[in-house]
Amino acid sequence: MPGEYVLAVDQGTTSSRAIVFNHDSATVGEAQREFTQHYPRPGWVEHDANEIWEVTLGVIRDALEDAGVSAGSLAGIGITNQRETVVMWDRRTGEPVHRAIVWQDRRGAGICDDLVARGYEKLVRDKAGLTVDAYFSGSKVKWLLDNVEGLREKARSGEICFGTIDSWLVYRLTGGREHITDYSNASRTMLYNIYDLRWDDELLEMLDVPREILPEVMPSSYVYGKTDPDVMFGAEVPIAGIAGDQQAALFGEVAYERGLTKNTYGTGSFALMNTGTEGIRSGGDLLTTIAWKLGDEPVEYALEGAIFITGAAVQWLRDGLGIIQNAAETEDLARSLDSNDDVYFVPALVGLGAPHWDSYARGTIVGITRGTTRAHLARAALESMCYQTRDVVEAMEKDSGIKLPSFKADGGAAANRWMMQFQADILGVPVEVPETLETTALGAAYLAGLATGFWENKEELVNRWRLRRRYEPQMGEEERERLYARWKEALERSRRWAKEAVESPLA
Repeated sequence: MPGEYVLAVDQGTTSSRAIVFNHDSATVGEAQREFTQHYPRPGWVEHDANEIWEVTLGVIRDALEDAGVSAGSLAGIGITNQRETVVMWDRRTGEPVHRAIVWQDRRGAGICDDLVARGYEKLVRDKAGLTVDAYFSGSKVKWLLDNVEGLREKARSGEICFGTIDSWLVYRLTGGREHITDYSNASRTMLYNIYDLRWDDELLEMLDVPREILPEVMPSSYVYGKTDPDVMFGAEVPIAGIAGDQQAALFGEVAYERGLTKNTYGTGSFALMNTGTEGIRSGGDLLTTIAWKLGDEPVEYALEGAIFITGAAVQWLRDGLGIIQNAAETEDLARSLDSNDDVYFVPALVGLGAPHWDSYARGTIVGITRGTTRAHLARAALESMCYQTRDVVEAMEKDSGIKLPSFKADGGAAANRWMMQFQADILGVPVEVPETLETTALGAAYLAGLATGFWENKEELVNRWRLRRRYEPQMGEEERERLYARWKEALERSRRWAKEAVESPLA
């Protein structure tokens, strides 16, 4: 078996992380670095794709140094990424033609309103498994083609590449040889037929997107090619796993059986239920998405509840308001209060995702009195993550017909014991937190390791999963429902607030 380690690259919304795993799934080296967030106008969010590449390459180097290993000792590289974020670059020079438009960005809301008005909702739901929303890549691609001078003509002549961040990183790691994506990322574009497994002519025509810019779609666990040694510190390492971050987290949670469900608490939160080889069509509140495809095995699907802002709300308390210095403070602040004193924070900072789908909602804090302190805001931010999770879990149970016996939680906020207890209380079911919280990176490593023979099969991975802590519900039913009812009242205050700001024209 070549190589003693697997490297996972976790390219997220606010930072890039690289982790070196050994055969026992243990972390032997890691590095993380944040990069710049650009907000050119209200509702718009952009990244510099070149900065992402430079930061990502830097954390790969640092993680290898932290592990004390060389790139040549890697059996493979797995990549997981912030989904839906759009990069377009010149095929010849490799230079981006515009900043990356981030999944949180709402500038495509007007495009989506037009699609709804023209009756495209059913087509998108039936073919892509998605709702028509600016969250997905399609409206972002159209916006770039419509607003960057000369771009559409170059795109039609084959001079331009489009990809989500996984495509961009693979392109750079291979020295421009590979322009690919995997099934899970393709399923988030609003351009891909998740049942026929192809870029769809009707969806492309709907958004006027030229086929010439699209990447080749490959399995999530597969050897796509090798790194350029001039880039990868002198080594040719197989790139062998790709999955969008939430699908990678589901894989890292070893949720390989139908009905198993997890929520990853990151910048946003995403609850996914494995539905096996059946793509369950939601009644409209949730998304049907491709979970993964392993080599020659059939595609597997998931139901997803996408919550746009959770951890980012705590980040806003730190960076926007300056009332905390780090996220860890929120646990003690929340614990310092006997109740929320009827203060609710709806963190619709970039609109509302599942199950509400309101691009024009905006952040709202209600119930403030002269007695309100920063502890109340910190607690309200943590509670909002749990309320939004219940919103999507209820929709998930309705669509699938499966009542969840328990709930798996991972990501950074899963380390917050106060919040995990409140999550169990507001859901009314036990919450299980794994030993390894970075299941997104672990899932990417598992996908690459399976493709290269580093790990033998999924059964081996299931046996490696370890429980860190289980939280049992302690809140009474009456109190649970009272708090949740007040959350829903607060939620209504945030709805359809910012239509004019979102639709303001390009400067």
